[in-house]
Amino acid sequence: SNHQQAKMSETASFVDPVFLARFGLQRANVIDYFLHPLNPFRATVNTSNDVLAMQGVTIGILMQQGLHGEPLTPQAAEEEYQAALTRLTGEQYDLLPPADPSLFTLPSPLYSIRHVLRTSPSSTKILAVYYVVEGVIYKAPAVRSLCKAHVAKTLGSLSSTLEALRKCTFYQPSLGYLWVFEEELQKEGGAGPVELQQLAQRRKRRK
Repeated sequence: SNHQQAKMSETASFVDPVFLARFGLQRANVIDYFLHPLNPFRATVNTSNDVLAMQGVTIGILMQQGLHGEPLTPQAAEEEYQAALTRLTGEQYDLLPPADPSLFTLPSPLYSIRHVLRTSPSSTKILAVYYVVEGVIYKAPAVRSLCKAHVAKTLGSLSSTLEALRKCTFYQPSLGYLWVFEEELQKEGGAGPVELQQLAQRRKRRK
């Protein structure tokens, strides 16, 4: 079912050790790596990236040859590649730019790729986001999955807190509810009626 496929995609990953050993991974070839025929995340349709690759246009080739035989800087090659994508329509993979321009030239442990459906040079719909972490491709979790994970974590913490507080709460008919923490229990030597009565009296004297 679609639900099962979505669930699998959130936990699945892909890595090709042969590609990584032979070529390494950098911004110049991470899109080529993502388009690996065995990558389960890549679209089954012919993407704009595939069209450009068949025309001999990739970030790596643009760096080496440029548009007119002049090599381009990594940043200029990426910008030219992105411009070529905007001239096409259909499903595409965008390599998101690094936070710092100096990282255009440096290998990184993390690359972010956005899967979009482009209908015009200025109109795209985001279909998915993928992370390539140390050569392993993952699909970014959906907002709903993130919310569920955060809620589960919050409820777990809340449950632990309530359980801890429960152990500190004692009730005596003559005293009502008392908060008694572990250090006080150790000093009193227990939490029996006599010990609680003595503790309550000491607290009143402090006031």
